[in-house]
Amino acid sequence: MRFHLWIAACALLCARDATARELFVDNVAGNDSSNGLFETWQSTAGPMRSLGRALSVATPGDRIVLVNSGAPYREMISLSSGRHNGDASQPFTIDGRGATLDGSRAVPVEAWESFAGPVFRFRPPRMAFQQLFRDSRPLVRRVADVDGRLPDLAPLEWCLHDGWVYFRVEAGKLPGDYGLTYAGLQTGITLYHVHGLVIANLTVQGFQLDGINAVDGVRDCRLQNVVCRGNGRAGLTVAGSSQVDLVGSLLGNNGEAQLRTEAWSLTRVAGSQLLDNTAPPLVRVGGRILVDGEPVNSIP
Repeated sequence: MRFHLWIAACALLCARDATARELFVDNVAGNDSSNGLFETWQSTAGPMRSLGRALSVATPGDRIVLVNSGAPYREMISLSSGRHNGDASQPFTIDGRGATLDGSRAVPVEAWESFAGPVFRFRPPRMAFQQLFRDSRPLVRRVADVDGRLPDLAPLEWCLHDGWVYFRVEAGKLPGDYGLTYAGLQTGITLYHVHGLVIANLTVQGFQLDGINAVDGVRDCRLQNVVCRGNGRAGLTVAGSSQVDLVGSLLGNNGEAQLRTEAWSLTRVAGSQLLDNTAPPLVRVGGRILVDGEPVNSIP
């Protein structure tokens, strides 16, 4: 009986190994009608064009590889239980190869209106959290005064106040001269009840809420060599009962927190940098944190 069970287990493992694939995505040269089994075009087969398409056809244990075309991938993605799971021997993997997932959008020139002298304003579609970028870099943000008044802005500074983005131009300039962008898409990567997952070598930036949000039920999840920067609320949020390992990564230039933890979550941080620049390195609303194996309540 045990022998037959062993044979059955081996058969299942072999079948799983046979079905796991490597799927390639190229947002410049790819086509979503392709099967994605080739990194470059071979006759009529080649890479897919969007990460979302690859995720829609992926199966457990697959490996999705992004071609770093130099152009950002401008999409939001969600991974959930079922097809996006893996295990220790064969995790479901997204390898960014240094590519960028970017949620920013250009501020339409006509959206700006004059407010007072060199200060202009526009009203973004998403207002709870925001960022304002020039050349893909967050500009200096000022916070409204304690009495709710708009602060005195220096040139190239901005403030989110009462649902408006206020921006001060330099002398002789208009907002349209800068090619400004804002956080247009909501969350870069949403994880929900997935396990056996690796996301590696990817920059996630310019999203209105979080770069990566492990909503609930995430376990055996490893974020390795990931950069989460310039997102409206947090670079990474780990919530619910999720357990996430952040390894060799960088979180910085986010709006409210570099790392945000909630509820009963567990976040293990190893060999990573959480910058204390635009926001606190850590904001805890519940959850446990281990940094290099040691429990902490705050990150200096």
